[in-house]
Amino acid sequence: MAKIHVLSSETIDKIAAGEVVERPNSVVKELVENAMDAGATSITVEIKEGGISFIRITDNGTGIEKSEIRNAFLRHATSKIETAEDLSNITSLGFRGEALSSICAVAQVEVITKVRDSLTGIRFCIEGGVEKEYAEIGAPDGTTILVRNLFFNTPVRRKFLKQPATEGGYIIDLMEHMALSSPEVAFKLVVNGQVKFHTSGNGKLLEVIYRIYGREIANNLIPISAKTQGILLSGYLGKPVLNRSNRNFETFFINHRYVKSNVISKAIEDGYSQYLMQHKFPFVVLHMDVDTKMVDVNVHPAKMEVRFIDGEAFYDFIAREIDSVLSQKEMIPDVLEEKEAKPEVKKQTVPEPFETRRAEAFRVEEEVKYHTDMPKLEEKERNPIWNRIKPEPEQETEITKTEQLSLFEDKMLSAENVEKYDILGQIFDTYWLIAFSDKLYMVDQHAAHEKVKYEKLMAHYRSKSITSQNLNPPIVVTLSAKEEQVYQEYSPYFEHLGFEIEEFGGNDYAIRAVPTDLYGLNEKEMFLSVLDELIDGPVYKNLNLVEEKLASMACKSAVKGNHHFSRMEMESLIAELLKLDNPYNCPHGRPTIISMSRYEIEKMFKRIV
Repeated sequence: MAKIHVLSSETIDKIAAGEVVERPNSVVKELVENAMDAGATSITVEIKEGGISFIRITDNGTGIEKSEIRNAFLRHATSKIETAEDLSNITSLGFRGEALSSICAVAQVEVITKVRDSLTGIRFCIEGGVEKEYAEIGAPDGTTILVRNLFFNTPVRRKFLKQPATEGGYIIDLMEHMALSSPEVAFKLVVNGQVKFHTSGNGKLLEVIYRIYGREIANNLIPISAKTQGILLSGYLGKPVLNRSNRNFETFFINHRYVKSNVISKAIEDGYSQYLMQHKFPFVVLHMDVDTKMVDVNVHPAKMEVRFIDGEAFYDFIAREIDSVLSQKEMIPDVLEEKEAKPEVKKQTVPEPFETRRAEAFRVEEEVKYHTDMPKLEEKERNPIWNRIKPEPEQETEITKTEQLSLFEDKMLSAENVEKYDILGQIFDTYWLIAFSDKLYMVDQHAAHEKVKYEKLMAHYRSKSITSQNLNPPIVVTLSAKEEQVYQEYSPYFEHLGFEIEEFGGNDYAIRAVPTDLYGLNEKEMFLSVLDELIDGPVYKNLNLVEEKLASMACKSAVKGNHHFSRMEMESLIAELLKLDNPYNCPHGRPTIISMSRYEIEKMFKRIV
């Protein structure tokens, strides 16, 4: 039998460091979170070579007391919690007490810190977990931490790092999330001597979004604000035109902590389900202030995973509120959208978070520039139809640039405006042209008819008026143990949908009836596909499965393209669309109607330069 050894403290520290410090952005994350927990209102991050050779974090927080500096670098030394019971009421970003000890175990670390009521500060150097210097020096209030030569004593770990540009990209992405998490903190990021971005710290989330993502995205956002017991939701939802092919733009924070959560992602996507095509994902920035007793962040050292006490209730709230906000807007996308350049932000090459006067001057400068460049949110909400553009001096006519139509003003699809439509005709036997106000609208007849059919089917489902069609002979299916377990759990759901299924001996089940609208559509395959979706993960909203199947049914039964419509048929279908809560997207998320403004048309013909 091999002899059991007690590992040295040096070896233990390096093992622990591997859990916390995976790459340079792990170092930046831990140190920035510490700065925020210390009450900093201004934080500067400077890196060189992707953070591998040099990282400097400067803040104007409370600093570290002289008597506590050495303790701060001990393993599991923290000021955030004292007992295990405190883990159920975590309000700080950091709490494990592992970051500083893990970082100094694999890097050369220098700390310069000073508390406000002290005349001098302390310079503390520690290398590979070994103290090298402790001395009093003159320093500004707050803390500056320098991390050099990451993984200098663990060369194998260093070999696994990516190229400096890639590692730097991870840090830029991290700092963008940090800035979005706390708009009240002024963040500056300097990469290889160049300022990547600088936020003013005025507390306005919309301005931070604008600074990071630009004018086009900031101009296509819808505010959201809602609350329920123990949860306060706020932030911005991107209009469907901002859809992406991955989830990289689904950004959400719980108690100012950037997290990843399948529950929240699924809730967001289900809230958008009527407005986006399949395999497209929305742009959102959401803040959730949650009662600490409802969520557990002590899941992984990276603190990006969370667990919910009642995930289903959390899911339902997020999905419902997003759907409610989106349903109040007329989601008709413009065919052409004006691309406006992001205004240049004055670059600064030296981090100076402690110069109060200069920092305040920058804050004022940024606010003035932001309000000059950005249309006021209040004006957008009050009159989102027209975004007036000031004409050039030589122009005598007023130029009008359109935006999304509002639910409350001049909705195209409203009974009051029916008489104002000018149906111009049908093109390619597929699309209709309609003139209304200062816009030209194009309607996809298949998508529009599909939406009308789908809503009718959903109405039958909700009113429990779905009829069943008997199968003779019945279809016998053999279920695996997992499929059988899931079917037993959801059998009332299948019954409600219109299936009649009974046990047929062993693992066999006989499907004796199916919903009438599914008859002849490969009933066995459809039934098994529903089971597969139920197996895939926790189903918080069973109705989604129903909606997906009913959407497929509606698609199969809707009129296709290359079909001629008479004017009377067009008017009849438009009248049907008027009755729907969301007539702007088919069940798969494709738009039923798109628009082109007079401004855009005249610009294409060079009437406007």
